[in-house]
Amino acid sequence: MFRFRFIAIALCASILCGTLPYAVAQNAQRGPSDVVREFYKAMREHRFKEAWALTIYKSAVADLTADELEDLRADFEDKAAQIPENIEITSEQINGNNATVFVVVPATESTPQVTSQPVTLISSGGHWIIGDEVNHDIVKKAGRRFFLDALISEHQSDVEDLLKRLIAVQIVYSTQHNGVFGDLPALIATTLIAKEAGDPNSIGYNVRITVAKDGKSYIATAEPSRYGRTGKLSFWMDQTGAIKSLENGGKPLTAAGSKN
Repeated sequence: MFRFRFIAIALCASILCGTLPYAVAQNAQRGPSDVVREFYKAMREHRFKEAWALTIYKSAVADLTADELEDLRADFEDKAAQIPENIEITSEQINGNNATVFVVVPATESTPQVTSQPVTLISSGGHWIIGDEVNHDIVKKAGRRFFLDALISEHQSDVEDLLKRLIAVQIVYSTQHNGVFGDLPALIATTLIAKEAGDPNSIGYNVRITVAKDGKSYIATAEPSRYGRTGKLSFWMDQTGAIKSLENGGKPLTAAGSKN
């Protein structure tokens, strides 16, 4: 629920976010189908940096530090888990510097029918890489900040969505508990909110809900677990649903110190 969606830009939808080993077959150019197979293989083996190097996202991972790559690992692992063990390629089409590889996607609970997904590739520097020209230019401009900034944006969006849902969640909780609101552990215990909301490693934020002594009001706050790496904005909201946010170095917000 809280996993970031930035990877969906053209690539995720077409290849379920796989990856591939970088140092294979250096003496001969790999064909588009070879690249796709290796991409999936490397992703399944969690060799993420090598995998993204076979895509338009190479510049986004090439200079990442070990700590930065670790920040992204959970999200990469989620994408890797979506890749089936056996990949079947049915055909490929090459048109100049562009290619399309058709991959069979097995049936799952969410997609009960076997489907064929096109994977787009371009020729860059004499090698086939997964992706398209438009997004290649976007990634090159962002460089090493592409994944990092996208992760921050996704975490902030997820936290804001959580706060927006909290109003309805608290109404349900209060009707079940004699008109009083619940703190975060209570809401998680009743499964009204996913347990990931209480895990900073999962959502990149420390979320707290402070309920008044009489149980009739509450304040919700959220600050980045690691400012500048998992998020930049701090959030504040009360039971009226008015959400305030501010980049203040990752410190908690108060009603007086927050702004829209």
